[in-house]
Amino acid sequence: MSSDANPSPKIKPTKTKMITVAAPSGAGKSSFVERISQEDARLVDVITYTTREMRRGETQGHPYYFISIEEFQNLLEKNFFVEHARVHGNFYGTPEDQLRKAWEEGKCVIMDVDVQGAETFRRKYPDSKSIFILPPSIDELRRRIIKRDGKVPADLEVRMTNAEKEISRASEFNFQVVNDVFEASYSQFKKIVAELL
Repeated sequence: MSSDANPSPKIKPTKTKMITVAAPSGAGKSSFVERISQEDARLVDVITYTTREMRRGETQGHPYYFISIEEFQNLLEKNFFVEHARVHGNFYGTPEDQLRKAWEEGKCVIMDVDVQGAETFRRKYPDSKSIFILPPSIDELRRRIIKRDGKVPADLEVRMTNAEKEISRASEFNFQVVNDVFEASYSQFKKIVAELL
């Protein structure tokens, strides 16, 4: 009987325990994180909680747990979140239990976060690594957001102003990837992540 029939040994713990991925809204960070966590079993995509409205194509738990402001406040009071922030007028929080579970299994947590979140994680977990996804240009970012939402969102100008501020902080991250042609950019992103694991 070939040795292939034996169950696979327990995975070797990853070198890096946390990778944060930030980008302006619409630059593609969620697509990158979702795909790579499906392709590599050593990665765990932590599902953030948010008070924002569900968008077209989204479902509960994909890519967020959508909850009310009251529910968010209750979880906050119970110290459920390891980090939380207000972004574009909505609250986002990272649940601590998901991080603990991933690390107990020897895996690496990968998260798409905003710039504020990335800063918090860098401070709390100095050994973590960070990747910033850049759009090819602000005009292209604007076009992608309108296409994704199926209309011009009411907060488009807020997002564009925030995007410029976020892009100006890209150098604070360990790595930067320009999401120009998706497949080529994703390959570059995947190579960086593989080296960190």
